[in-house]
Amino acid sequence: MFEYFISPTKGKMKFEKVVGDLIDFVLEQPEEVYRIIVGTDSEGKEVPDFVSAIVILRKGKGGRYFWKKIRDQKKYTLRTRIYEETMLSLKLAMKLRESIEKKLEKIRPKNYKNLEIHTDIGQVGETREMIKEIVGMVRGNGFEVKIKPEAFGASSVADYYLK
Repeated sequence: MFEYFISPTKGKMKFEKVVGDLIDFVLEQPEEVYRIIVGTDSEGKEVPDFVSAIVILRKGKGGRYFWKKIRDQKKYTLRTRIYEETMLSLKLAMKLRESIEKKLEKIRPKNYKNLEIHTDIGQVGETREMIKEIVGMVRGNGFEVKIKPEAFGASSVADYYLK
Protein backbone atom coordinates (compact mmCIF):
# COMPACT_ATOMS: atom_id res chain seq x y z
CA MET A 1 0.00 0.00 0.00
CA PHE A 2 2.80 2.46 0.84
CA GLU A 3 5.39 1.28 -1.70
CA TYR A 4 5.56 4.56 -3.64
CA PHE A 5 5.13 8.24 -2.82
CA ILE A 6 5.21 11.45 -4.84
CA SER A 7 7.68 14.22 -4.08
CA PRO A 8 6.74 17.62 -5.56
CA THR A 9 10.38 18.09 -6.60
CA LYS A 10 11.62 14.55 -7.30
CA GLY A 11 8.52 12.80 -8.63
CA LYS A 12 7.60 9.18 -7.89
CA MET A 13 9.84 7.58 -5.25
CA LYS A 14 9.96 4.19 -3.56
CA PHE A 15 9.31 4.27 0.19
CA GLU A 16 12.94 3.33 0.91
CA LYS A 17 14.09 6.32 -1.15
CA VAL A 18 11.73 8.60 0.80
CA VAL A 19 13.29 7.36 4.04
CA GLY A 20 16.76 8.00 2.61
CA ASP A 21 15.70 11.51 1.61
CA LEU A 22 14.40 12.19 5.14
CA ILE A 23 17.67 10.98 6.67
CA ASP A 24 19.75 13.03 4.22
CA PHE A 25 17.68 16.12 5.04
CA VAL A 26 18.43 15.69 8.75
CA LEU A 27 22.11 14.96 8.17
CA GLU A 28 22.53 18.14 6.09
CA GLN A 29 22.11 20.13 9.32
CA PRO A 30 22.10 17.63 12.20
CA GLU A 31 22.31 20.37 14.83
CA GLU A 32 18.82 21.67 13.93
CA VAL A 33 15.50 20.55 15.45
CA TYR A 34 13.17 18.41 13.32
CA ARG A 35 9.54 17.33 13.32
CA ILE A 36 8.39 14.31 11.32
CA ILE A 37 4.66 14.22 10.67
CA VAL A 38 2.23 11.76 9.10
CA GLY A 39 -1.29 12.80 8.16
CA THR A 40 -4.15 11.44 6.07
CA ASP A 41 -7.21 13.15 4.64
CA SER A 42 -10.08 11.99 2.43
CA GLU A 43 -12.80 13.44 0.28
CA GLY A 44 -16.18 13.84 1.89
CA LYS A 45 -18.00 11.52 -0.47
CA GLU A 46 -19.43 8.06 0.03
CA VAL A 47 -16.61 6.27 -1.87
CA PRO A 48 -13.61 8.48 -1.06
CA ASP A 49 -10.01 8.74 -2.14
CA PHE A 50 -7.48 8.99 0.70
CA VAL A 51 -4.19 10.90 0.64
CA SER A 52 -1.44 10.17 3.16
CA ALA A 53 1.46 12.58 3.60
CA ILE A 54 4.88 12.42 5.24
CA VAL A 55 6.21 15.84 6.24
CA ILE A 56 9.61 16.72 7.69
CA LEU A 57 10.18 20.20 9.08
CA ARG A 58 13.46 21.79 10.06
CA LYS A 59 12.34 24.22 12.77
CA GLY A 60 12.19 27.71 11.30
CA LYS A 61 13.99 26.63 8.11
CA GLY A 62 11.50 24.85 5.86
CA GLY A 63 10.92 21.24 5.07
CA ARG A 64 9.92 18.57 2.58
CA TYR A 65 6.90 16.40 2.06
CA PHE A 66 5.82 13.29 0.18
CA TRP A 67 2.30 12.08 -0.55
CA LYS A 68 0.43 8.98 -1.68
CA LYS A 69 -3.13 8.70 -3.01
CA ILE A 70 -5.06 5.58 -2.06
CA ARG A 71 -8.20 4.65 -3.95
CA ASP A 72 -10.77 2.62 -2.11
CA GLN A 73 -14.01 1.18 -3.41
CA LYS A 74 -15.65 0.79 0.00
CA LYS A 75 -18.46 3.04 1.13
CA TYR A 76 -17.85 5.06 4.28
CA THR A 77 -19.85 7.08 6.74
CA LEU A 78 -18.11 10.10 8.25
CA ARG A 79 -17.21 8.07 11.35
CA THR A 80 -15.77 5.10 9.46
CA ARG A 81 -13.91 7.42 7.07
CA ILE A 82 -12.21 9.21 10.00
CA TYR A 83 -11.26 5.84 11.48
CA GLU A 84 -9.84 4.73 8.12
CA GLU A 85 -7.82 7.97 7.83
CA THR A 86 -6.42 7.35 11.30
CA MET A 87 -5.62 3.70 10.60
CA LEU A 88 -3.82 4.62 7.36
CA SER A 89 -1.77 7.22 9.25
CA LEU A 90 -0.96 4.71 12.00
CA LYS A 91 0.14 2.05 9.49
CA LEU A 92 2.34 4.54 7.66
CA ALA A 93 3.79 5.98 10.90
CA MET A 94 4.63 2.48 12.17
CA LYS A 95 6.34 1.60 8.90
CA LEU A 96 8.22 4.90 8.95
CA ARG A 97 9.21 4.52 12.60
CA GLU A 98 10.64 1.05 11.88
CA SER A 99 12.68 2.39 8.98
CA ILE A 100 13.87 5.69 10.38
CA GLU A 101 14.34 5.34 14.14
CA LYS A 102 17.51 3.26 14.01
CA LYS A 103 19.09 5.62 11.53
CA LEU A 104 18.29 8.71 13.61
CA GLU A 105 19.15 7.10 16.95
CA LYS A 106 22.55 8.80 17.20
CA ILE A 107 21.11 12.32 17.04
CA ARG A 108 17.63 11.70 18.41
CA PRO A 109 18.00 12.97 21.99
CA LYS A 110 19.11 16.37 20.77
CA ASN A 111 16.88 17.28 17.87
CA TYR A 112 14.24 14.75 16.94
CA LYS A 113 11.06 14.10 18.85
CA ASN A 114 8.51 11.35 18.38
CA LEU A 115 6.68 10.99 15.11
CA GLU A 116 3.51 13.08 15.07
CA ILE A 117 0.22 12.00 13.56
CA HIS A 118 -2.02 14.80 12.37
CA THR A 119 -5.70 13.87 12.33
CA ASP A 120 -8.48 15.55 10.40
CA ILE A 121 -10.69 16.10 13.45
CA GLY A 122 -11.29 19.16 15.57
CA GLN A 123 -13.32 20.98 18.20
CA VAL A 124 -15.62 22.45 15.54
CA GLY A 125 -17.87 20.32 13.36
CA GLU A 126 -19.16 16.78 13.35
CA THR A 127 -15.82 15.18 14.24
CA ARG A 128 -15.59 16.83 17.68
CA GLU A 129 -17.41 13.83 19.20
CA MET A 130 -14.59 11.54 18.04
CA ILE A 131 -11.66 13.43 19.56
CA LYS A 132 -11.18 11.27 22.67
CA GLU A 133 -11.42 8.02 20.68
CA ILE A 134 -9.03 9.05 17.92
CA VAL A 135 -6.52 10.76 20.22
CA GLY A 136 -6.53 7.70 22.50
CA MET A 137 -6.01 5.37 19.55
CA VAL A 138 -3.01 7.35 18.29
CA ARG A 139 -1.41 7.86 21.71
CA GLY A 140 -2.02 4.20 22.55
CA ASN A 141 0.25 3.33 19.63
CA GLY A 142 3.04 5.55 20.93
CA PHE A 143 2.66 8.60 18.72
CA GLU A 144 2.08 12.26 19.42
CA VAL A 145 -1.23 13.47 18.00
CA LYS A 146 -2.43 16.83 16.72
CA ILE A 147 -5.99 17.84 15.88
CA LYS A 148 -7.25 20.83 13.90
CA PRO A 149 -6.21 23.59 13.73
CA GLU A 150 -2.68 22.27 14.50
CA ALA A 151 -3.06 19.21 12.25
CA PHE A 152 -1.69 20.75 9.04
CA GLY A 153 -0.20 17.43 7.89
CA ALA A 154 -3.73 16.18 7.28
CA SER A 155 -5.81 19.32 6.82
CA SER A 156 -3.38 21.19 4.54
CA VAL A 157 -0.73 18.94 2.96
CA ALA A 158 -2.79 15.76 2.39
CA ASP A 159 -5.96 17.76 1.66
CA TYR A 160 -4.21 19.69 -1.14
CA TYR A 161 -3.76 16.51 -3.20
CA LEU A 162 -7.41 15.46 -2.96
CA LYS A 163 -8.46 18.21 -5.36
